Formats: sequence, C-alpha cells, structure tokens
Amino acid sequence: MLAGSRSFAAIAQWAADLDAADLQRLGLTRAKSPDASTFRRTLSRLDAAVLDALIGAYLWTRTSVQDGRRVIAIDGKALRGARTATQAAPHLVAALDHATGVIVGQLATAAKSNEIPAVRDLLKTFDLTGVVVTVDAMHTQTDTVEAIVGDGGDYVFTVKANQPTLYAACKSLPWRMIRRYISIQKGHGRRACRTIKVVVAPAWITFTQAAQVRRTVTGPTRKSPARTRKTLKPST
Repeated sequence: MLAGSRSFAAIAQWAADLDAADLQRLGLTRAKSPDASTFRRTLSRLDAAVLDALIGAYLWTRTSVQDGRRVIAIDGKALRGARTATQAAPHLVAALDHATGVIVGQLATAAKSNEIPAVRDLLKTFDLTGVVVTVDAMHTQTDTVEAIVGDGGDYVFTVKANQPTLYAACKSLPWRMIRRYISIQKGHGRRACRTIKVVVAPAWITFTQAAQVRRTVTGPTRKSPARTRKTLKPST
C-alpha cells in the first residue's frame, strides 16, 4: 500500500489516525474512519489488473528525466513468499524508473510461459517516446527491439553466452585498439572499478537502429572477481 500498510488491520489503524479534514479530502463524508472489514470488502471488489494499471499510470507521472531521457529498467522476479503447497510462486515482470526507483508497471507471466512475451506486453502499456529501455540478456531479442523502436524508444541490451554466436562475434571485435574509459565507484563497503570501451556497431549486427557496442569489465572488488559484459546501444 502507498501508506506502507500490509494488512487490512494496518490500513484501518492508519485511517483511524486521520482527522475529519483528511477524511473529507479522501472523499469520506462520515466523521468516523472505516474499519478493517469495510476496507476488506471494498478492496476485494476491485479489479486488481485495473487498479495496478491506474497506480502505474500515476507513478509514471512521478518519474524523472536523466539528460533529457527517461530510463526504464525491465526485470522479472518470482514472488517466493507467495508460493503454497499446491501453487507455484507467481512470476512478475516489472518496469522500474532508474532515477527514482519507482515501479511504474508490472505484469504476471502466463502459466507455462516465460518473461519474453510478458515483457513485450508490458511495454505496450507505456508511451516509449524519448524513453531508454534496459533489459537483461534474456530479452536481447529482435521482436523486443522492434516493440521498443516502433513506439519511439531506444534500448540498451546485454549480450551474454546464452546467445553464443552474437557473444563470440562481439568478443572478437578489436577491443585492444579502442580507447578505454575508467569509472570508480565506492559504496556499501566496496570499491567497484569499471573499464568501458565503445565501438560503432558493425553492419553484421542486425538489431534495428543498433549504433554502438559497449564492452564493460567490472572489478575486481572485495566480494567478486572481474566480469565482462557486452551491450548493444541504439542510435539516438
């Protein structure tokens, strides 16, 4: 809940602390706040999908722009705490605003499906004009690119070993001849060193509007060894 409550009883307790003026601003005409059973009956009648879409639309207006662009990260997570003896844990894909950390939309994956089509369905709910979408390696797919670019957005995709041909081709680029940029960040008790190199995307990369390939080497840090990642960036 927006007020931090996680149960109907907690919602009722929060409402009980409101004065008459606050209750009136919320559209309640009675001087006494609703009790837990009233909140339970009311919320159980709502369409969860519609409510989620409306909250997401509201939170979209609270996102921030970085260097003239809104940056949205797409990721999927299993809700392990919701798993029961007879039902698997629900799996959601969510869109998070980089600047504020706010979830602006989420969608459950269909039974016997995976994140890939769910992400495309989630992207359809946004106006991607001027938006940069970042996703992990699972979603480095041609159809996902077309969904983003077709709606006016740009993308940053990760390339890993799950696409061995593309990964090997990116790895074979002449990285030793390319000037590097080093970024050092400190926080949470560790020091992260990132070495970044960028090259113009070769013609054999067929993703629509792909303009750059970036090679990022992170580490070593106190908690993890160095690792290498390739990303694809579109033209702007």
